[in-house]
Amino acid sequence: MRVALAAGGTAGHIFPALATLGALRATGEPVEARFFGPDNRGERALVQGHDVPFETVPAAPLRGRSPVALARGLARTALGIAAALRSLRRFRPNVLLSTGGYGSFPPSVAARLLRLPLVVFLPDVEPGLAVRAESRLATLIAAATEAALPRLPAEKTVVSGYPVRDAFRTPREQARETLGWGADERVLLVAAGTQGAQRINHAIWQALPRLCEAAHVVHVTGGAASEEAAAARASLPEELRERYEQAPFREDLPALMVAADLAVMRAGASTLGELPAAGLPAILVPGTFAGGHQRENARWLAERGAAVLIEEEDLETLEGRVLDLLQDDEGRGGMAEAARSAGHADGAERLAAILREVAAR
Repeated sequence: MRVALAAGGTAGHIFPALATLGALRATGEPVEARFFGPDNRGERALVQGHDVPFETVPAAPLRGRSPVALARGLARTALGIAAALRSLRRFRPNVLLSTGGYGSFPPSVAARLLRLPLVVFLPDVEPGLAVRAESRLATLIAAATEAALPRLPAEKTVVSGYPVRDAFRTPREQARETLGWGADERVLLVAAGTQGAQRINHAIWQALPRLCEAAHVVHVTGGAASEEAAAARASLPEELRERYEQAPFREDLPALMVAADLAVMRAGASTLGELPAAGLPAILVPGTFAGGHQRENARWLAERGAAVLIEEEDLETLEGRVLDLLQDDEGRGGMAEAARSAGHADGAERLAAILREVAAR
């Protein structure tokens, strides 16, 4: 079986494709895969190590652009479609899986021009521009959650759940031991996303001494904030510096999520799958970009009791909410149970089965 994977823009779109590929390979069936997407936001680095050749396909976001930028974006998208047509003709996949993001659009269009089966996966509650366009072309659409169904064509949409990596199945005790954390140590994880979220970062740095007194703080800042994070650590009292870990990116983010007591995060594409898989209570600060689709993700988890939603304009309340939840073991326990019940633990296996079924048509 030959599978083409298409995504780009953020890790939340790329990791579901890789998790699904892992589930396909776990069946023992020979699988040849190739990844198609842009390589301007670290996509190639995210794919490295998964035994998937990476083929660069130009792409550009089209939402909210000036007329000049829109024209350039459309031209780059056209170049991407042409590049994807050449690459897909050479590879001749049985099916293409798109997991969204603007980088998935040129390969998806090329696949349908070549009459290849196309499965589109929606990792969010609210479909973005790329998924909305691709849903018109798709052979089948798979959604991470039932909440997305009213927003998609009913006749060709199924719920698969969100495919998460095997690392999220690590027992909490094992993850804590690997990370060197005691069983009773309170840990706050702050993950600003692959590209970073400066407003969240600055709110954390402003509250950092109080947060480090209450918990061990692990802060994944995004690459642009490394120097500021190092300066924030240096400004802490000496006795608190060891309680603040900062890094632009962490390969072991699944272990961090499984082991942490509370998270502060955006509400991007991975939120609906990874927080439930980790059973991690969270304070979610949705971004307002890309049509504000993150707000629907955050609202969906908050309505189920798995998360607290704070809007960007209310970030001055973040410190108090974090400190209150860190002291409320019972409340966090209830949120963790609610998170676990909100997910589909077999999302990768279900999406892999969908790919096999569509490829065999």
